[in-house]
Amino acid sequence: MSMSHTQVATAQTSNVGLAQDHASKVNDGGEYLVFSLGEEHYAVDILKVQEIRGYENVTRIANAPAFIKGVTNLRGVIVPIVDLRLKFQLGQAEYTAQTVVIVINIGERVVGIVVDGVSDVISLAADQVLPPPEFGARMNSDFLAGLATVNDHMLLIMDIEHMMTSDEMALMEPAAQPA
Repeated sequence: MSMSHTQVATAQTSNVGLAQDHASKVNDGGEYLVFSLGEEHYAVDILKVQEIRGYENVTRIANAPAFIKGVTNLRGVIVPIVDLRLKFQLGQAEYTAQTVVIVINIGERVVGIVVDGVSDVISLAADQVLPPPEFGARMNSDFLAGLATVNDHMLLIMDIEHMMTSDEMALMEPAAQPA
């Protein structure tokens, strides 16, 4: 099957747009906190992490989605707690001694994310991070900043700010974009 010049130019423009979007999410590489959800390994920008705490019971909020476990009081700040295992539909969450809450700062807001465990802080150069695949309309990969292979494991690098400011999460307003 051959493509017309217009189709080729459109595909090339689309790929350039994806590469630029990926580059803006990953910047110049950096340090990432690696955590696990089931058998998968994820990472978030370490600069977004405020602290790591053991999982404690939270106060449930009526009519909240199942993945929003509730809120907790962290030194006078009310912090919403999101269980990523439930958010990503990875099965029922089991809370063990290894379950932790990663407290993250996004803009003026503090949010806790429940994960199965934290394993490491790693440094990645921008060229080690590949853009996430496009899955089409049925699966949204907007929450992925990229993918990297570390020690024979695929590492899913999250765009945690985009995830927490999405309409689906409704936890905070997106940061204002410069005009």
